[in-house]
Amino acid sequence: MSSIKQVINDAVEKGKEVYEKVRQPNPIRLRDLIRQIRSAKTAAEERAVVNRECAYIRLTFREEDSVWRCRNVAKLLYIHMLGYPAHFGQMECLKLIASPRFTDKRIGYLGAMLLLDERQDVHLLITNSLKNDLNSSTQFVQGLALCTLGAIASPEMSRDLAGEVERLLKSSNAYIRKKAAVCALRIICKVPELMEMYLPATRSLLSEKNHGVLITGVTLITEMCRQSPDMLAHFKKMQNSSKYKNKKSNGVQFFEIVPNLVRILKNLIMAGYSPEHDVQGVSDPFLQVKILKLLRILGHEDSEASETMNDILAQVATNTESSKNVGNAILYETVLSIMDIKSESGLRVLAINILGRFLLNADKNIRYVALNTLLRVVHADNSAVQRHRTTILECLKDADISIRRRAMELCFALINSNNIRTMMKELLSFLETAEPEFKATCSSKCVLAAEKYSPNVRWHIDTLLKVVQAAGNHVPDDVVSSAIQLISDARTEQAYAVGELWRHLSVAQLEFQPLIQVATWCIGEFGDLLLNGQADVTVVESELIEVYQRILWSSQCSIPTKEYALTSLMKLSARLSHEVGSIQQVVSAFGSHLNIELQQRGIEYNQLFTRHSHMRGPLLERMPPFENNRLQENDKLTLTNGVDASPDNQALLNDFTAPNNNANENYESNALLDLLGGMDPGESNAVQPSTTPAPVTAPAPAPAVNSDILDLLGGLDSTPAAPVPANMNDTMSSGQSTNSNNSAYLLDGLLNNSTPIITSLNPAATTASNTLTTPAVQKTSSIPGINAYNKNGIKLDMTFEVQETVTTINMQATNNTGANVTDFLFQAAVPKSLQLQMLNPSSTSMAPTSTLNQIIKVNNPNKVALRMRIKLSWSANGSLVQDQGEISNFPAALWQ
Repeated sequence: MSSIKQVINDAVEKGKEVYEKVRQPNPIRLRDLIRQIRSAKTAAEERAVVNRECAYIRLTFREEDSVWRCRNVAKLLYIHMLGYPAHFGQMECLKLIASPRFTDKRIGYLGAMLLLDERQDVHLLITNSLKNDLNSSTQFVQGLALCTLGAIASPEMSRDLAGEVERLLKSSNAYIRKKAAVCALRIICKVPELMEMYLPATRSLLSEKNHGVLITGVTLITEMCRQSPDMLAHFKKMQNSSKYKNKKSNGVQFFEIVPNLVRILKNLIMAGYSPEHDVQGVSDPFLQVKILKLLRILGHEDSEASETMNDILAQVATNTESSKNVGNAILYETVLSIMDIKSESGLRVLAINILGRFLLNADKNIRYVALNTLLRVVHADNSAVQRHRTTILECLKDADISIRRRAMELCFALINSNNIRTMMKELLSFLETAEPEFKATCSSKCVLAAEKYSPNVRWHIDTLLKVVQAAGNHVPDDVVSSAIQLISDARTEQAYAVGELWRHLSVAQLEFQPLIQVATWCIGEFGDLLLNGQADVTVVESELIEVYQRILWSSQCSIPTKEYALTSLMKLSARLSHEVGSIQQVVSAFGSHLNIELQQRGIEYNQLFTRHSHMRGPLLERMPPFENNRLQENDKLTLTNGVDASPDNQALLNDFTAPNNNANENYESNALLDLLGGMDPGESNAVQPSTTPAPVTAPAPAPAVNSDILDLLGGLDSTPAAPVPANMNDTMSSGQSTNSNNSAYLLDGLLNNSTPIITSLNPAATTASNTLTTPAVQKTSSIPGINAYNKNGIKLDMTFEVQETVTTINMQATNNTGANVTDFLFQAAVPKSLQLQMLNPSSTSMAPTSTLNQIIKVNNPNKVALRMRIKLSWSANGSLVQDQGEISNFPAALWQ
């Protein structure tokens, strides 16, 4: 009776289960979901379909529905591929992986690769399942586990399963071996110390005839060589290496991998048609590319290996068809290999010729790759790349902006003294029509190329003016400065330059500021050449004033351009004879300008027409040529306190300060006040250089009534790198540093003071003549001199004079190089508690065995030990010599 009841109960329960299954509808298939999503007309409809299906999938996951789990996970993976969140299916993937059915495992492992990664702890839960499946008797289950491990293996998982992978790497089944090699690649990337575990199996991988095993084996060896120099040495057959000399017990048999790879590559080239591996008529291009990459690594800096692979590289370069994209891929890797190993010169020319053919390809991607590669190899074989110069210049006219950019960079790399005229002509044509983003870079590089390779000064000037005109407002400041400095230095071409600039300025469009700035600066400095007929152009003063008025009152001109023009017009007032009144009228009008800088200039300049008219001529004389201390393009460094701000010189600047006016303002200006004390306004308005040096007074409080004269020191002291007053000389110098021989300019505070004005010092005066004077007793007999520097043929000797807290150092430089020394520059820095002033040297050049002198003043109010860091540079035999050091052997009597 009980058995009958049990049967009835089981039947009832089974009926309930059937009823539930019948009552709940079956989930839609994946293809139906795809059809619904694709039929959605709007993004909102698509989201509605996805959200509805995700809600249903969540419901089935909660109800532990194992019947449709595989289908639901597959749909969830498709939803994940569309970009919707699908993280709630991670645990369901683990359940599918644990299923004994292959179809469930396949979807489960696919979901694990898509939804899991090493950043999530959930992926560690499948380690045991992976280990079980790696030991499965079914190769396809093993393959699923290997693929998943190769995709999501973390360092912990790699350590746990590395042994299983190493065992499968030695399997006789090619299907398993190629997947195990890919998995080993992932493991050595995550845990490099496991690399030696897979070393014995690498030889068998390269001996395999199966292309799948070959390509994965080559990839594995390539990664080993990249990550470990020891592995690279092993694969280069370093039998004499102590590390591998006696490792036969590990199963490592030494073999030459390069001849083996060459043989495989040769077989691929010579092999006939093979439908299994043929791609557009090329036999297994993927394997060829992988082998070429490995050969490039093995042949780098290895003459023997490079010689072994030279012939096969030449065969690949000549026998590969370039009409198909796969052939171009192989040729590209061949070129990279040839240029990276120690190949023969003829082979390098062949490689560059292949890139030249790429430039003629209709595919813009191939042309870009060719230009990019030529840019990398141009310094290795410039003459071979020069043969394709015409084709490269044609790429400047390409419609693709990235191709034009690479072509421009390559053109500048090809410029030399033989082709500078042709190349610059093409680049100027490109500059005129180039996009604004190109103009700044192109104009700067044009200036550098012209400076380096210009055949003569006139051509150089013409080129710079064309660059400024073609680039318009996109010209960087360094181009304007370079043009101004070039014209300032070229004395024989100044008349020609100012004439050309006047022609440009008289018809210039006022929105192009850089050209106006260069023109006004040069006309202001050399306007007398324009008016006296030396400039080969006829200009009347009224026409000149009219052009300047048009610039100054134009709303298109920027404030800096008007500053250039106003200062230039002020300079012209000392060079014109009839229109000085018109200039004064224009200048005085700027005394009420809204811009404070222009207003200050207008007020100060107007004083030179009224109260100080007798000083206008000396103050507005020509500036001396700029110091030509511009560095090469790759040596350009920002100057900090007169010292290069390069990493090598940072130590020179730490805790030290170089000469500057602000640090010495008090004691220098007080000495200046002593010089001017008691002088009546009717006396001479210039300080005449004395014939003997005199010391500097100690610091003392300056009288308040003469406080404004302190600002004069910036234009008068002899510090080489002294800051220039902002109201005139900043725009006239166009960013270049000036020396003490430049004109001294007026400041607003000084113009309201009755103290006489000091004009610029005589440029021909000696250093000693510029020294500030005040009576004091010298202490010299008891202080010995020192040898501060004796290196590279230059010797520096120093003698000392002490006056209270001020030490005067007389530095004498002797040329023992046996050659003429030019552009000699001595820079110094002292601790911040000291104050340093450096006067101009007696010369910047020395004949053999001759000397030059320079006076250095150090104020040491705290009587601390004197230390000085120095930097020297000079030119001898056409080369630049630089050195730096520290002087710490100063006599203690200097501060005691």
